[in-house]
Parts: sequence; C-alpha cells; structure tokens
Amino acid sequence: MNFLSHLYLSGSNEGIIIGNFIADSVKGSSYKNYNPDIQKGILLHRKIDLFTDTHLIVGQSKERLRSKYRKYAGVIVDIFYDHFLAKNWNAHSDIELNQFTQHIYAIIKNNHSVLPEKSAQFTKYMLQHDILFAYSKLEGIEKVLSGMAGRTAFESNMEYAIHDLKEHYHLFENEFEIFFPQLKKYTDNEILNPSIL
Repeated sequence: MNFLSHLYLSGSNEGIIIGNFIADSVKGSSYKNYNPDIQKGILLHRKIDLFTDTHLIVGQSKERLRSKYRKYAGVIVDIFYDHFLAKNWNAHSDIELNQFTQHIYAIIKNNHSVLPEKSAQFTKYMLQHDILFAYSKLEGIEKVLSGMAGRTAFESNMEYAIHDLKEHYHLFENEFEIFFPQLKKYTDNEILNPSIL
C-alpha cells in the first residue's frame, strides 16, 4: 500500500501515524531509536506490507502488470489501490478526504523534528502538491507515477502505467474492494493486539 492507505490504517494515535509514515526510511532494528508509539507504527507498516505483498488478490493485480513493469508492478499496484481508497473515500471513512489529509499534514508538520531526512524531503513535496488528496484523481495518479519514474535507479516506465489503470480500471477496482476490507480488519486487530514480527 502507498502513503494514503498506510496513514488511513494507522488509526488515531499520532505516534503510530508518524511511525507508519516514516517506516520506509527506517531500516532494520533502528526503529528501536524511536518512542514506543512510533515503534508500533513502523512495525505496523512492515506488517501491512507483508500482508499486502503475500495476498492472492493483490497478486492478481500485480500479475496484470508484471510483463511490462517487472519488479515495479507491486509499487504501481500500491499507487492504484491508494487511488481507489481516495476515490471511494466516503465508503471507508466518516470524515471527508480533505479534512483527513489536512489533519495528517498537521500531525506530520508538528512532528517534523523526528522525521528521517528522506521522509522530511518527501514531506515538502507532499505538502506542495497535496499528494494525499491528489490520489483521488487520475491526473494526480499520473503525476505520482511520473514522479516515481524519475526517481528510480533503473528505467521503470512507470509513467506509462496510467494507461494500464484506465484500460483495466474496473478489474483493479474490484480487486481493491475485495482486498482492502480484509487488510483493514487485519490492521485494526494488530493495533489492538500487536503480534511479534
């Protein structure tokens, strides 16, 4: 899952939200350098990724892209799924998407001092372009894919994946709608009763 899904799945605890947000920039056991709630958020992020990466429905979505995008298929599916969460936001949340994203931005800004450098740099881009809200529109997804393509070490062709999303839109959306409630149930349980990775 990408940023919007991770943040949505974090619940209301600010430390867990921050930990989930910075997790990709925190390697190995260095998560232990943070306070307990941020540690929980980092570990929750890793559990979300593992649950997602090993799920059969997500595998179907990735397989549709694998021949074109190879190892980047999973990254692209994460972005596609964030789009469907944003597009159908009111089916998953009682508050409006814009209200949620502004709340998240405020939390991130208030915790700027604990962000790793990589997360801090991304925060500037995220705020400037209102990335979390932009996921709701195809134009926003196209911009995110193009931005990620420009940051990959190898040629990924991710900037062209918007055409695959449009071509197979309903298949990807149906897969998201089957998968996401299962992920939400899993993460809600993990927040209440965390297991050891």
